Amino acid sequence: MARNIEKDALSGVETTGHEWDGLKELNNPLPKWWLYIFYVCIAWSIVYYVLYPAWPLGKTYTKGLLGWSMRQEIADNMAAAKAGQAKYLTAIAAKSVDEIQKDKDLLSFAMAGGRSVFNENCAACHGAGGQGAKGYPTLADDVWLWGGTTADIYKTIQHGIRADDGDTRATVGVGMTAFGKDGILTKEQVDQVSDYILSLNKKPADAAKAAAGAKVFEENCVACHGDKAQGSLAAGIDVGAPPLVQANWIYGGDKATLVETIANGRAGVMPAWAKRLDDTTIKQLAVYVHNLGGGK
Repeated sequence: MARNIEKDALSGVETTGHEWDGLKELNNPLPKWWLYIFYVCIAWSIVYYVLYPAWPLGKTYTKGLLGWSMRQEIADNMAAAKAGQAKYLTAIAAKSVDEIQKDKDLLSFAMAGGRSVFNENCAACHGAGGQGAKGYPTLADDVWLWGGTTADIYKTIQHGIRADDGDTRATVGVGMTAFGKDGILTKEQVDQVSDYILSLNKKPADAAKAAAGAKVFEENCVACHGDKAQGSLAAGIDVGAPPLVQANWIYGGDKATLVETIANGRAGVMPAWAKRLDDTTIKQLAVYVHNLGGGK
């Protein structure tokens, strides 16, 4: 039966006969090229389902005729990378940190590996560039509490500071004496010695208090910090006491912070990384830290 064909007066396109609220639908099918691409995509998807992993089946999946797996490809790439690293890691394991520093190829490899380990384990406290933060020492300057040679750094990373390790640097729970809290010095003496330390750093200080503080320092602080406040390392004392004449303070070198430190003491802790990282990794990390700029 013939039907009445209605065309839109404006565009001349046939209508489908559907109308809603005065709006009529035009019969504009997809362009042929679009339709053909749609069919090609359907065909491509069928081929993909056949060749590649596609459908989940409980705890497994259809493997596809090619047997390809992204997970397996990643595993293969990881294995290839480890195989390429093996000769360097074997050499690093057999050499001391000082010997690694002298080998150009091993040094380059250790720096790359050490940077990755540092960013993952150390940057949170010491900063991405080793610049330190309040309570965490700078690793990019030449001020070291326990030694700045590669061997010193290696040992410190291995055994930590006040850590649960038999060879840790400093005894667990033992740090700088709380001179005010423990009643060793009066508040006045704490105030005086803080002014003395300020004067050593050429900062504004009360001259009379600084003079009195010098005597307090000599009687109570020289044993660890040295007679010139040069720090235990420079004074040949193995206690990890920092120099008190410097620009980079671990907790701060202003008057209020000095008073707090002297009165309440400090006892920073660093983990013994030998319990978390293997020896080869620690060697790479030690080499990297040494080359941040402050190694000796």
